Amino acid sequence: MKRIAVTYENGEVFQHFGHTEEFKVYEVEDGKVINSEIIGSNGSGHGALAGLLGENSIDVLICGGIGGGAQAALQERGIELCAGASGNTDEAVEAYLRGELVNTGANCDHHGEGHSCGDHGEGHSCGDHEEGHSCGNCHDSKSDIQGKNVGKTCRTHYRGTFNDGTQFDSSYDRGEPLEFVCGAGMMIKGFDAAVANMEVGEVVDVHLMPSEAYGEPDPRAVFQVEIAQMPGAEQVSVGQQVYLQNMNGQPFPVKVVAKDEKTVTFDANHEMAGKELNFRIELVEVL
Repeated sequence: MKRIAVTYENGEVFQHFGHTEEFKVYEVEDGKVINSEIIGSNGSGHGALAGLLGENSIDVLICGGIGGGAQAALQERGIELCAGASGNTDEAVEAYLRGELVNTGANCDHHGEGHSCGDHGEGHSCGDHEEGHSCGNCHDSKSDIQGKNVGKTCRTHYRGTFNDGTQFDSSYDRGEPLEFVCGAGMMIKGFDAAVANMEVGEVVDVHLMPSEAYGEPDPRAVFQVEIAQMPGAEQVSVGQQVYLQNMNGQPFPVKVVAKDEKTVTFDANHEMAGKELNFRIELVEVL
């Protein structure tokens, strides 16, 4: 029997190993999941988490981002690592069992400034959710925003579209309002500023320029790494999104934009960089 642990939050692969509060543990026999359970991390740090996994007889860890020290600690305990995963934990395990989950858990200390993006989920979100506008660590939205709702927990429904009317995200489609602390840097600046003075029940339409959203593409966010210096890099392919680590151990998503026999070129720009965005926002509740 093999035991697989996945960093876990609300059914998704949590993107920072050292901060995970729960693991979902799967028991696998003959290539099939026969049982699963959720265990707490007890607030442990990187080293203690590796010990916790060892105590629970874990054979494989699936996670998003992970630092070099934690990778070494897992290796010492004989735990196989498969980093760079995202999305639903059950699906990640099934992909691993099919041999389709690629380990991209490499440290990147080539660029710690300006474009390291905390914990990201599906390419345009922050945390481990799918909203196309929340990104607390990527933007300087915690600045001069003022209004009666600043500092309060707000619940909003929204629909996001590009200028041609194409929808890129909607909380209405998910059936659950988005909850965040207004002015705390959890949202892009333009979204935060729009909510700051809204009344409960009010609906507003806002048009955001890149400076109020995800900024302009930064050429410094495109960088090249030698494959020999990055374990797992030989397995990535052009167009794939993977997670790297900055010097502070924070995972951030990048897109593979070029690859040859010796190097891989990554683009850490947000996929919404340079785009004008439109939001219809409904303030549902202020807590």
